[in-house]
Amino acid sequence: MSDDRETADDRESAYDLFQRGQALLDGRHFAQAAIVLERANRLEPGKGSILEALGRAYFNSGQAERASATFEALLEIDPSSHYAHYAIGQCLKRLGQLDRARTHLRLAVALSPDEPLYGGALGRLPPAHARRVPGSAPEASPPGAAHDDAPPGAAGET
Repeated sequence: MSDDRETADDRESAYDLFQRGQALLDGRHFAQAAIVLERANRLEPGKGSILEALGRAYFNSGQAERASATFEALLEIDPSSHYAHYAIGQCLKRLGQLDRARTHLRLAVALSPDEPLYGGALGRLPPAHARRVPGSAPEASPPGAAHDDAPPGAAGET
């Protein structure tokens, strides 16, 4: 006897999975979105829109390292992606790697100087010469969240 659900899941296209993942992101179900978007990525590896959404899902579900790796993969596809540089900067900021975060945020600003989100995120980093208290991690705003370090939706929306 076959499992009808498995058969239906096997027929679900990468586009359908992407749409479902986006809906889960919009509903703030980040861990579930990551699972669905991972499936979409397996069906269509290297698709920029899927990688961006998957990176946002990882970041917002507390998986900054996986998010950073996903946004790095997005940069391999599109090295001029200002949003990917911004998102990597936010991941690295959350991971306490401020110098590397600063580099990516500067690249985001250089690639899209009219995007106030990127300049704001860069401006909120402590100066390069400032010292942090050992053991403290800086606060970072997740890509895709609704506050001043993150866009209201997908990259490019204002």
